[in-house]
Amino acid sequence: MIAIAHPDHVASDRITQERPAMPAFNNRRRPLSPLQAVIFDWAGTLLDYGSRAPVLAVVSVFHSFDVPVTIEEARGPMGMAKRDHLRTMLEMPRIGAAWRDVHGAPHDEQAIDRLYARFLETQISFLADHATLIPGALEAVADCRRRGMKIGSTTGYTRELMAVITPAAQRQGLEVDAMYCASDFPAGRPAPWMSLENARVLGVFPMSAIVKVDDTIVGIDEGLNAGMWSVGVAKSGNMIGLSEAELGALSATEQTALLAAARERMAASGAHFVIDSVAELPAVVDAINALLAGGQTP
Repeated sequence: MIAIAHPDHVASDRITQERPAMPAFNNRRRPLSPLQAVIFDWAGTLLDYGSRAPVLAVVSVFHSFDVPVTIEEARGPMGMAKRDHLRTMLEMPRIGAAWRDVHGAPHDEQAIDRLYARFLETQISFLADHATLIPGALEAVADCRRRGMKIGSTTGYTRELMAVITPAAQRQGLEVDAMYCASDFPAGRPAPWMSLENARVLGVFPMSAIVKVDDTIVGIDEGLNAGMWSVGVAKSGNMIGLSEAELGALSATEQTALLAAARERMAASGAHFVIDSVAELPAVVDAINALLAGGQTP
């Protein structure tokens, strides 16, 4: 299902692929060019249904330092650069207190360095088992290419970690035109630098001609801060955080409740549209192009 998420709508306002609603983002009516590029996130958006690899690695790393954390705590900062992610978790009152109790002192930069080094070692062991493309990802990318759109991407992973993921994606038929990591810049998400560098390298301007697709709140913020259309992914990524099999094992009532909550969180983040998975992107591209043709911008 696809939702338009803006102040005059809630996540339950659904649109169909046949007749997308047209929200008024502003009053301009000068025709603009259609979308020229899409910038995808990776884990939870294009591959790794449920964005399982990073959260499992984070939980494992904290456990190895005798500070157990929950899946929910590990998911909170998802989408950030991984060192920032670990720092944010240590700044959570419960985890910070647990670290101090176990290690005899509050966390410091050296503690973060040790955690991060262990994370990089640990994450690699999870990546290969969580690199399967999300259903519909190849078709969505192919649809964008048929429209003449360029394919960019951003990720909270480092280059070293992406060296494991990108070959696995290529073996499944997925190719992108540009890819930037949080480690490539002094500041990761929600800063716009990764997306802006994608735009520069792809040669696409204005930013209103680009759509960002992401399954995390900070990823949506990244797109908004860069002046792009931002599309939130509610079902296949971090918002629910379950593999396709795990989600399918739940009752229909449980699935409905989880999905409703995920859509609402994405809508509240400021995403222009909310979709369940990347498979629904073509309908959103049509809707955004209609808005652009009417002179409306993000």
